[in-house]
Order: sequence, then structure tokens, then C-alpha cells
Amino acid sequence: MDIRHVVVLMLENRSFDCMLGRLYPKSAAFDGINGSEINVWHKSDGTGQEFQAWTDQALTARTVLIPDPDPGELFTDIQMQLRGLAGDGKTLNPSFTMGGFVDNYMRQPATTPAPDPRAVMHCFTPDQVPVISQLALAFGVSDRWHASAPCQTWPNRFFAHTGTAAGYVNNSPTHFPYRMPTVFNRLSSVRQSWQVYFHDIPQSATLAELWGHTLTNFSHFEHDFAHDAANGKLPAYSFIEPRYFTDTVLNKIPNDSHPPHNVAYGEQLIAEVYNALRAGPGWNQTLLMITCDEHGGCYDHVPPPPATPPDALRPDGFDFSYFGVRVPAVIVSPYVKAGSVIRPPGETPFDHTSIIATLRTLFNFAPLTQRDAAAPDLLESLQQEPLNDGPASITAPAPPPAPTEVAGVAAKPPNDLQASLSTLALQLPTVGADVGAHIQRLINVVDVAPGHATVDEAAAAVSGHMQAFLGQR
Repeated sequence: MDIRHVVVLMLENRSFDCMLGRLYPKSAAFDGINGSEINVWHKSDGTGQEFQAWTDQALTARTVLIPDPDPGELFTDIQMQLRGLAGDGKTLNPSFTMGGFVDNYMRQPATTPAPDPRAVMHCFTPDQVPVISQLALAFGVSDRWHASAPCQTWPNRFFAHTGTAAGYVNNSPTHFPYRMPTVFNRLSSVRQSWQVYFHDIPQSATLAELWGHTLTNFSHFEHDFAHDAANGKLPAYSFIEPRYFTDTVLNKIPNDSHPPHNVAYGEQLIAEVYNALRAGPGWNQTLLMITCDEHGGCYDHVPPPPATPPDALRPDGFDFSYFGVRVPAVIVSPYVKAGSVIRPPGETPFDHTSIIATLRTLFNFAPLTQRDAAAPDLLESLQQEPLNDGPASITAPAPPPAPTEVAGVAAKPPNDLQASLSTLALQLPTVGADVGAHIQRLINVVDVAPGHATVDEAAAAVSGHMQAFLGQR
């Protein structure tokens, strides 16, 4: 096979069952859901109430936001989701029941209106998320892809980029500077090109090893990705980050699919990426992976299997000896047979370090950690010839957001991810600064979160810091 371009689109906080569990009927060949999956809400009065995995057949403006409010996603929340009320996060090799999603959801801080206990058990049908579903059917889906760790966004994205989370299990408190060696640096060492395409701020900019590459290797998705694809200028590795914040001036809304953000805008982003690649001259040499960094508290019925710890770093007390919850994983390429259900050859599932393993096999560089050294790559699942062109293009059904919708999201308090990205923005060096000196300063100071009151306020601050980081002001 002749794969020269690997592209990864990593969205936010959706489980496999939530997005793709109904793609095919549940069987030994496809580990989806059939509605018999149950969680029990154990109420404070000692009674219990069962809730099944379910689908809202009438796709409404509310359905695309479920679960709303946002479920818990801290390490301690995930322990309860995996193990029920017995989950304490202290047992390194626990038996998982996958029975604590509703209990954990109903134990989050109170909101008005009160949360619907069914929300975390909600799953979309293929016609409700037609873009990701059409690509999964036209190419391949993996029902054996787990988040790298039972953790939040930052640790799991760190695994995708570095093969480790440096022992940290949550986004916050932050621990700048993050100096883990990265897959991007490995690619540079073997003279392979790479690019991070982002919308407002790339979470990958947390990695201090990349701070010397701001002028050459960070590009705005909307300005550059389709142009680069159309002109045969895509690098060996492209990593795409969604929009995390609103832009009230340009009437843009988050397209990261992070609950309760509207999944239709995530669908639009998937379609944009696919259409640009499919129309470009490099299509027959391209492998696209679409996934989510973690499950974000959305229900999945498959227990995480054991994992190889990446290293001995354990500042938060967790050894990373098991994976996180399953996440959507759609594999798109002319080398993927239509209708494939892609599984690894052994017991170790795919996880985000399989991205590194695939790149390592293609471009011949050394592993970053013990985790990515043990990860299966995707190449054994591919055909030897590019025989599947797939659809010529895909249309995303969502219209542009109404200004009132953008304003409503912008007026909300930042979610945990947005707050952590605002903290990231404060730590970024200004273009042309002495990066080494900047890193040394960060070692000696405590990170301070900016504490923005609204998403709009945070977005404005992040934009200013990004302009300074990229030399645009």
C-alpha cells in the first residue's frame, strides 16, 4: 500500500454507544447496543429506578444537545461510571460493571432545570448522525477503540500526541510546562512533515516541545486545510482540532460535539474534512481517522480492558494499567473495504496511541513510551490496493447557527475544557520569545486560571493570546 498522508480528526466527549452503537444490529461481529443495556439510579431514599439505553426517534433541537447538562468527566466521576457506587478509584485492576453512569450523572452539582437521568443513556441512530454513519458504512468502523485512559480530555489528547499523560488524570490543575517528547518531533527526526490545523486554540499547544514550531506547523483549519488538500500540500501527518469556543463576530459555534454542544456542527466538520480529502489529488494515498478523545460521561456498555502502563510517572496515584471507555472510531481510506468492522489482531484494543503506532510503522521511528510500543496499528486492517473511492462528497444537513443560538452558548459559563484552554492561552510564549527561558519561568511559577465568567469572555481572551503566539499582532 502507498499511504503518504495520515489525517486525524479528534472531536470531544462522546462514547461509541452514543454515536455509533446502533450502526449495525448488535451481534458477535459488531458490539453495539439493542436497548437491553441498563443502568440503575440509586436514589437517596433507598429506592432504585432502571434506565435503558434509548433513542429519541423524533430528532429535535433538544435531542442534538443530549446530554444537557454536561456529565461528569473527572477521574473520580469515571470511576463511578465504570464501577457503580463502589468506585473509589483506588483499585488498580477493578472489575467493571459499566453501571454507574446514571448514578454519577445524578450526583453532579445541582442545575436548573434538574437533569434528566435518562440523558447519559441516550444513543443516536445512524440517520440522526448521518455524516459519521455514512462514512462508517462506506468505509470502516472500529468497535474496539478505547480512550487511552479513564480520564478527561487533556490526558487522552496527551496520549495521542506523546504516548503518555505524564501521570496526570484530569485537565486541571494544570502543570506547565508539559515537556513530554511528541510524535510530531519524532516525525521531524525522520524528515516527515506534519501540521496541526485548528479553529480557535489547539489543545496540542500545551506541549512545550512544539513551541518552536508556531510559524510553520500550526495552521487555521478554515483558512488552510481545504487549500492544502486541493493543492497536494498536505503533510505526512495532519492533526485537526475542532472549534472549542463561540465566535459571536463571525457567528461560529463550537463544532467539537462536547455535550451539550450540538452534534450537528461536529457532523459538518467531519463532512468538511472528508470532502476536502476526497476531492484532492492525494486521496489515493490518504488514511483518515475520526474519533473522540474520551467518552465525556456518555454511556457505553463495554468494560475497558487492561493496558500497558506507558511509564512510571504517577503524580496522581494512577498507574494507567487499564484503558478508558470506548469512543467512536471511523477509518476512512481507499484502502478500507466498504462495510468493514475493524478490530485489532490480538486482545489489545486500538486506542489513541494506535495513531502513533500507525505513523511509526509507516515512517519508521522509535516508540515514545511502552504504551504506544504495545499498541496495534491499523495497517493490517487495510487492503493492499486503493479500491474504495467512497462517496464523491457528503452533505451535512445542519444549517448555519442562528445568531441567537450562538449568543446563548456564548453567554454560558465556560465548561471545564474551555476553562483549561483559557489557562493554556495564558502560558503560551509570544512569537519570537526565548522559548527555553519561557519554559524555565513556567517551571518556577504556579499556573493561574483566568476565571472568565462567560464563554464569550474566554473566547476573546484566548483569541488575543493566540494572535500573540502566532505572531499575528
